[in-house]
Amino acid sequence: MRLDEARAMIELLAMLVTDPRTGVLIALLLGAAVFDYRSFRIPNWLTASGLAFGMAWTILVPPLPGAGWSFPVGGVMTGFIAMFPMYMLRAVGAGDVKLMAMAGSFLGWHDTLFALLTSFVVGGVAAVAFAACHGMFGRLLDNTRQLLCHLALSAVGGQRPAMQLGAHQSAGKLAFGVSIAVATIGNVVARQLGFI
Repeated sequence: MRLDEARAMIELLAMLVTDPRTGVLIALLLGAAVFDYRSFRIPNWLTASGLAFGMAWTILVPPLPGAGWSFPVGGVMTGFIAMFPMYMLRAVGAGDVKLMAMAGSFLGWHDTLFALLTSFVVGGVAAVAFAACHGMFGRLLDNTRQLLCHLALSAVGGQRPAMQLGAHQSAGKLAFGVSIAVATIGNVVARQLGFI
């Protein structure tokens, strides 16, 4: 490890100790990932308390000069608006939408959007790995093809699309809250280390 990399790691650890915003966000994301992995549910008390802390702390101690109330509100709205259509299509759960909105209260709109996009990449890789490990890769590809055809036909026909498969057709279920946690924590750490 080079000297500048070691210095960046020490600064990251110092930031976690001195900036409650980052430490609390990471703790909340890890807690949500554990709950989601174990029960496929993210408790409302976790997302609501995280949202309240993120909003209050970010308004009282802005992360950037001149960042006022619009910084956390922009993050919350970005997380919610970007995830809500996925919830309506039943691709993610309501807890995932609330978790991304909660993370947005800490991150602001720009970092929330980046974390969201990274979450979809992490979730996609996890889905492919899960299907491959369980011998369901062919089913995953077939389901993806069917859903894309259905979505295209629904769009052409002017109908509301639905992304539901029967239980016998599913290639499995993943906790997307874990993907959100991994991606968001990875973005926070990468930004602190100067990689993004």
